[in-house]
Amino acid sequence: MIEKDDVNKNCGTNESSCCGHDHGHSQEEATSNFKIYLPAIISFVMLVVGLTLDYTEAISIFKGWVRLVWYGIAYFPVGLPVLKAGLKSIQKGDFFTEFLLMSIATIGAFALGEYPEGIAVMVFYSVGELFQHAAVQKARGNIKALLDVRPKTASVFRNNKYISVAPESVSIGEKIQVLVGEKVPLDGILLSDKASLNTAAITGESKPKSANINQNVFAGSINLEAVIEIKTAKVFKDSSIARVLDLVQNATARKSKTELFIRKFARVYTPIVTFLAIAVTFLPYFFVTDYVFSDWLYRALIFLVISCPCALVISIPLGYFGGLGAASRNGILFKGASFLDTITKIDTVVMDKTGTVTKGVFKITEIKVVGVSENELMQYLLAIESKSTHPIAKALLKYKIEGEIFQATNVTEIQGKGLSGIVNHKSVLVGNKALMDLNGVTVPIELENIVDTLVVIAIDNTFLGYVSIADELKDDAKIAVQKIKEVGVLNVVMLSGDKDVITQKVAKELKLDKAKGSLMPEDKLNEVELLKSKSHKVAFIGDGINDAPVLATSDVGIAMGGLGSDVAIETADVIIQTDQPSKIATAIKIGKSTRQIVWQNIALAFGVKFIILLLGLFGLASMWGAVFADVGVALLAILNAVRLQNKSWN
Repeated sequence: MIEKDDVNKNCGTNESSCCGHDHGHSQEEATSNFKIYLPAIISFVMLVVGLTLDYTEAISIFKGWVRLVWYGIAYFPVGLPVLKAGLKSIQKGDFFTEFLLMSIATIGAFALGEYPEGIAVMVFYSVGELFQHAAVQKARGNIKALLDVRPKTASVFRNNKYISVAPESVSIGEKIQVLVGEKVPLDGILLSDKASLNTAAITGESKPKSANINQNVFAGSINLEAVIEIKTAKVFKDSSIARVLDLVQNATARKSKTELFIRKFARVYTPIVTFLAIAVTFLPYFFVTDYVFSDWLYRALIFLVISCPCALVISIPLGYFGGLGAASRNGILFKGASFLDTITKIDTVVMDKTGTVTKGVFKITEIKVVGVSENELMQYLLAIESKSTHPIAKALLKYKIEGEIFQATNVTEIQGKGLSGIVNHKSVLVGNKALMDLNGVTVPIELENIVDTLVVIAIDNTFLGYVSIADELKDDAKIAVQKIKEVGVLNVVMLSGDKDVITQKVAKELKLDKAKGSLMPEDKLNEVELLKSKSHKVAFIGDGINDAPVLATSDVGIAMGGLGSDVAIETADVIIQTDQPSKIATAIKIGKSTRQIVWQNIALAFGVKFIILLLGLFGLASMWGAVFADVGVALLAILNAVRLQNKSWN
């Protein structure tokens, strides 16, 4: 029951300790389920037979050494693995483990002649372990469900034919083919005219996503309609699905403060319980007139059984496993259990505008030129913007120009202002009014009155015109703000690098508490730090490279559209894969429910154990009662934690 590698995994050192099993892959466990349950079945059957013989006296020789041997054999299937684990822990210098408590309690019961009770302790302990094992496996299975979307093969075009290879062996720029029903093996650019993709496994979004030629497609998506071809853009280890899988698998590595406290507590708790049991055995000798050693030893053994911290230590991480799993199924990735805790304390949500609450899909609404033709102006503009990945650049690049495409060199990004570069030996500035002011370019005063986003163009420091573009709100933006306030957030603030007049317009439409526009990245950072200095717990939601400093500084950094942003994945604490701002409220609700269940389990474990301990000390509880109480608490805590995994968060 307890594998070799599990010896050092006890309740005080590892959250999976109490199970005493090797938590291998689900397929391996499916084939070995019977072996896992067999020891408990053998011991239980022999215990029942022994109790029947004890109370019916059907066999007259079932006494003395015969009875001891029978119960001894019944004890070993469930008891031996625990005894071995306890001894190996002692050899490693770890004396006070759950295995030691159970070993002392059961050996003591045998010494007192209470053979059935000694076996019962181990049998019900094993049954509790098996239930815990199943629950932990379910929680971990939910968290690692994304492992099933890992593509196994890639059909790559080499030597004038498609061959099947491992995704890890495909290089950037190679052409791959994906058949209907197959998973896209690597991130890339769609070469086919169009594609319909099921991204539910990696984004939680059930609605199929359409992609057109030259658009990005992500590994793990399922091709729905026709055979498609893709040009790979990343090696497998850098693909979106590989990064997300890494996050999911390592999410439980970052422990919450509650988990860390309980782990430290267990390391102190177990030796205290052991010494208290010794005290319960011997101290009454000095205070009780009719002291009987065997009676007080029996009470001490009850004390040890009910004191096992297994239910407490396993139910808490199980609660966090459930929360992380529920979040991942809803397209939300927490980088660790600690952020499930932190997000419950958020009272202020600060959000970027473009790409966060707006679609980030801009459309050209007007082109104004001075002294040059529209086509020439756009040739210079697009030469510069072709070097940018900003959503505004993508909108501008859709413009169809006539004639040759100019090439730009020495393109430099001026953060929060725009771009500069050289085109046809001319200095070109493309950006907002602040960029023009910085370079001494005079722009018409009427530009101040235009609400839409403006891209101003200057050549050799002479204003030549502008392009106005507009964005639109995401479909769930309004309801997202409403839901965020419903979960207890007091302030919803917008900080944007876009013009203040546009920012205020969007903020009014969304009914935000406060908004500021025309901010540089450092201005956003200062605003968030100011909020934190006023004792606010701040979550910042952003989507781009410029937001990285603020994502890192906020109490909880939330990245939108994490699949497409490496910087967001690296910097943020929480990633909303579906790009839906309404998921922010869902993340907070999951965090609060997780914390509530964890504290319910803590109260349940401590409360019941304290009551039974008192009853045991006064001789009002038997070892049978202690066993049932301990297993009962464990099962109730497990069932409570499992609720998170089955709850609907809509």
